[in-house]
Amino acid sequence: MRLLLDTHVLLWQQEGRLDRIGGATEAIATAEELLVSVVSFIEVGIKAATGKLRLPVGLREHVLESGARILSLAPEHGLDVATLPLHHRDPFDRLLIAQARSEGLTILTADRRFTAYDVPVILAGAS
Repeated sequence: MRLLLDTHVLLWQQEGRLDRIGGATEAIATAEELLVSVVSFIEVGIKAATGKLRLPVGLREHVLESGARILSLAPEHGLDVATLPLHHRDPFDRLLIAQARSEGLTILTADRRFTAYDVPVILAGAS
């Protein structure tokens, strides 16, 4: 399985908060390919700039050391957002969903709203 981490899962992983990820830690450990989207770095940067989040030190290095591949944002990912139903209005999450659909990825998230889309989802925290 090719697994795309949602931003909050990435942050929990970096912080060592595996209790938040729950039984989905096995999915991370056994994934054929682990991916982190550049969208997550943009989301963290914007939320840090607006005071909603503290900028994690060494996030990029953590991702690279974990063996994950950084997934670039392609024009088709952005355009695919227009075809998504409005089950979810967060632009970062909608981009992650579009990327997963386009690239044939499973998303690891704690956000149950992702399950409304035609993309495979593993829910963090589920045992």
